[in-house]
Amino acid sequence: MKKTLLFISVATMLVFTACKQQRYYDLTAGEYVDLEKDEKTGLMVRADTREPVQMYVDTRTKDTIYGPTGTVINGFIVKTGDGKYKFDEEEFKLKNGDLKLKIEGDEAKLKTDDKKVKNDDEEKKTKYDN
Repeated sequence: MKKTLLFISVATMLVFTACKQQRYYDLTAGEYVDLEKDEKTGLMVRADTREPVQMYVDTRTKDTIYGPTGTVINGFIVKTGDGKYKFDEEEFKLKNGDLKLKIEGDEAKLKTDDKKVKNDDEEKKTKYDN
């Protein structure tokens, strides 16, 4: 009986510990954060500060994501000597059907069949084709 009770206690503790693990890890801040989608901009932002995130890891899917576009960038980032993360290549391009994405330094361009989005450190521009 004691062994059964001990087993149930340990199993319960492990389940609660696993449930408390946060889902997102902000690579720029170097900490686990709560993220949510901003309704106005469509960007993933920190729930506490409402600031957009540059790069983060989704611990459930094990994907590294570029915040401004939501693009999975697995294998395209490296940790620099000062502990910060950056893209491994100066330029990242992705083409999938009508979707085109180009990331160059701090600037990202996204093009679909009916929309163009340009995002850099200072501003975001969106053009719609009519």
